[in-house]
Amino acid sequence: MTEFWIHAFLWIKALHIISIISWMAGLLYLPRLFVYHCQAPAGSHRSETFKVMENKLSRLIMFPAMLASLGFGFLLLASPGYLAAAGLWLWLKILLVAGLCLAHWQMVKWRDDFAHDRNSRPERFYRIANEAPTLLMIGIVILVVVRPF
Repeated sequence: MTEFWIHAFLWIKALHIISIISWMAGLLYLPRLFVYHCQAPAGSHRSETFKVMENKLSRLIMFPAMLASLGFGFLLLASPGYLAAAGLWLWLKILLVAGLCLAHWQMVKWRDDFAHDRNSRPERFYRIANEAPTLLMIGIVILVVVRPF
């Protein structure tokens, strides 16, 4: 790697981690908002407030953070020699990241259901759904840090 790529790689990695933290914050908080939104009657002031909170979290924080996470991740993959040195751990990480993307898009669908007063799921459902991003994150961190494969 040239000196430029060494410095660029470190900056890209730092920005990747920062964007992941922001994305994960949203992935962990949005289902919690859904739990509380279930407790508010449709059309009530509380329900309308949750709709605004969910929309802003999803569109202004989660979506840009997801794009940044994926973008910086692709830049890391494009770094000279990165893919050649990576093992099975990287492909498993990419699979788990795809799971995070699916969780994100499912949450967007749920947000839209709430926005149109169509939610039919109980709060327990969202409490359980809140665990999926956590489990995926744990797997990703272990793969990246421990690199067991």
